[in-house]
Amino acid sequence: MDKVAMDKAVSEKVRSWLDSDVVDEETKKEIRRMMNKDDKTEIIEAFYKDLEFGTGGLRGIMGAGTNRMNKYTVASATQGLANYLKKSFPGTEIKVAIAHDSRNQSDFFTKTAAAILSANGITVFIFEDLRPTPILSYAVRKLGCQSGIVITASHNPREYNGYKAYWNDGAQMVPPHDKNTILEVNGIKNFNQVNFNQDDGKIKKIGKDIDESYLEEVAGLVLSPGEIKKQKNLKIVYSSLHGSGITLVPKVLEKIGFTNLHLVEEQSMPDGNFPTVKYPNPEETEAMTLALKKAREIDADIIMATDPDADRVGIGTKNHHGEFQLLNGNQTGALLIYYELKKWKELNRLDGNQYIVKTIVTTDMIDAIAAKFNVACYNVLTGFKYIAEIIRNEEGNRKFIAGGEESYGYLVGDFVRDKDAVSACAVIAEMTAYARDKGMTLMDMLLDIYMEYGQFMEKLVSLERKGKSGSEEIKTMMMNLRENPPKEIAGSKLVKVSDYLNRIEKDIAAGKTTAISLPQSDVLQFFTADGTKISARPSGTEPKIKFYISAREKLARREDYDKVTEVLDARIGRIVKELGVG
Repeated sequence: MDKVAMDKAVSEKVRSWLDSDVVDEETKKEIRRMMNKDDKTEIIEAFYKDLEFGTGGLRGIMGAGTNRMNKYTVASATQGLANYLKKSFPGTEIKVAIAHDSRNQSDFFTKTAAAILSANGITVFIFEDLRPTPILSYAVRKLGCQSGIVITASHNPREYNGYKAYWNDGAQMVPPHDKNTILEVNGIKNFNQVNFNQDDGKIKKIGKDIDESYLEEVAGLVLSPGEIKKQKNLKIVYSSLHGSGITLVPKVLEKIGFTNLHLVEEQSMPDGNFPTVKYPNPEETEAMTLALKKAREIDADIIMATDPDADRVGIGTKNHHGEFQLLNGNQTGALLIYYELKKWKELNRLDGNQYIVKTIVTTDMIDAIAAKFNVACYNVLTGFKYIAEIIRNEEGNRKFIAGGEESYGYLVGDFVRDKDAVSACAVIAEMTAYARDKGMTLMDMLLDIYMEYGQFMEKLVSLERKGKSGSEEIKTMMMNLRENPPKEIAGSKLVKVSDYLNRIEKDIAAGKTTAISLPQSDVLQFFTADGTKISARPSGTEPKIKFYISAREKLARREDYDKVTEVLDARIGRIVKELGVG
């Protein structure tokens, strides 16, 4: 869209909001403020497009405008969801559960969604206060709901908020429900199509019984009760990063037997401004600064921090030099899968009918671990809803043990159908106690895994490209990679390319092309002769393009870890430079 056309389209959208008898005066005042500025960038960004209700719901900057998270975009999305639910479940009492995290306006957006649903004759269950995403997933199934909503922007910066929609299995929507809901949402052309007449009798509070039931389920995951009992004084540092994890993580750690928990007090109060961090994201080293400081002060055994909606967890442990080291999502995921499979085998629970699930951009070390234990490993597209889809499809046939993705999201057991940092914290603490009982740290355990399966190193490079121009730049980058793939990477020949948009896989050495069975997605993967894998994909939730780089080498002895790390680090550095994404 050129500048003149864009200005006209923006003007028409702005006028429709200012002329609306539904839009409140405060919102109109904010729109006028933007319109009166000499620089029209702000008003253009706020109105140049509609905030897209994608396959995961809404996510955007809060403020007035069609491209912003506000009362009216949330209301329109909820009306669309209500319309689809009524078409999908005719003659049924429709129930929807809603939860929210600590972000600014999360409580307001929750009440907005509840009002719209109730006005449409739908029974709504809302938590009394903020709660982690996983307990919403649990509540949907426990309360027999047809759908669920979480108001959160996960780990995005403070100016963002979001809206995630769930189906009756407690998982985020997958086809056809996601696409059909999007059609209904897109069918809301003006606010007069939204029913704002709240029915108080249709809105009910969720009591503490759901919390207790969920905590009992998490406690039932424990595989090493003896080790926990012996290591109950394990020094655990935990930060909720100003989010909802504070409501349940300390409770679950206490429930399974740990007695020496140290909170990062500066970050324990829920606060949507996230005053102590730049990004409330446990993937970011900066966000873990205070937790690391606390760990050094008390000589902790394990550090854990969850994001605002407590579906992701980052951890730290002492390395072989006695220094605290943060593990990445691939390392934590590999440790967790290895521990679960090892314990299941020790307890004689593996009978060939179990499986695990990971995403295609998550470390292939997990595939190798699963193969060694003769446990099936499914690979799915990025997005935990695809892991949940496998669980639903296999329900009653095979037993799900655990799953995960490189972006710090994990799930053990199937009573939740989304990534669950609350139960993950419990399992990670248990895993640490298990290792400590054998005189090891988690790093020692990881080095043993490397010696058995090879030392993997992964790096994620994210390039942020905001706004309309950024979106176009990302599209161009993906197009260039498709049309001009590298012939070699860091001196190693390209042997295979997987294109999930066109759903084809090219075996370059054999000159053969095969079809990819997974759904269409804008992802490219390059594989080289030395085992390097590079994945490129635009983010579905942030204005970014992401490059996932994985390399591997043999590790013969623990003592060689630093040397092999240098080799892998240099190789990945060379790849980043060659791709021009550093």
